[in-house]
Amino acid sequence: MGTNVSGNGRRRRRVLSPSQKYEVFLDVTTSDLTQAQVAAKWGIDRSTVKTIMRTAKQGSLDALAAARPGRPGKTAEQVELEDAKAEIERLRATVTEQAVELHLIEGKSRWD
Repeated sequence: MGTNVSGNGRRRRRVLSPSQKYEVFLDVTTSDLTQAQVAAKWGIDRSTVKTIMRTAKQGSLDALAAARPGRPGKTAEQVELEDAKAEIERLRATVTEQAVELHLIEGKSRWD
């Protein structure tokens, strides 16, 4: 990988794709390289490697927390969406029931 240094001696920001970030994560976890060595290998800042590692750890923890034995895991957003849809349906049924009850109590009114 070539150097990523601009004319003023500062390192230019390199944007990694998700698959490249995963490769960085694998380099740190499966090789004998330090985070500093992996950063140098990929031409990125050490703080970028640390951010990738922190993000991978949090993503793994979130996925494991959402996983339930015997059922496919759902994200917190999916569970919240399902709960919201169930609440909407419950409220819809309540409003319909109340509308029918009001119609029966008051009777059909005329439009004139």
